[in-house]
Amino acid sequence: MILSTVYTVTRRLLSLPALLLRRDVSKDSELLVLRHENAVLRRHVPRMRYEPADRLWFAALSHLIPRHRWAQVFPMTGPSP
Repeated sequence: MILSTVYTVTRRLLSLPALLLRRDVSKDSELLVLRHENAVLRRHVPRMRYEPADRLWFAALSHLIPRHRWAQVFPMTGPSP
């Protein structure tokens, strides 16, 4: 009984790094899919219109992303007219 418990605990501890890495890979893959979907949608819409709430959301999220990545992440390229 003890050997079985030790085996189960050891197996779960050893699978923990794989589980954590899988989450990162899954998250990164999902982000790549969403970015590609965003790129496809941009090709079909001549000009996007953002509401003030959208701009507020982008501004809040910009504090979480390094500035050198902004061009890859955020859809806005300049001030609105």
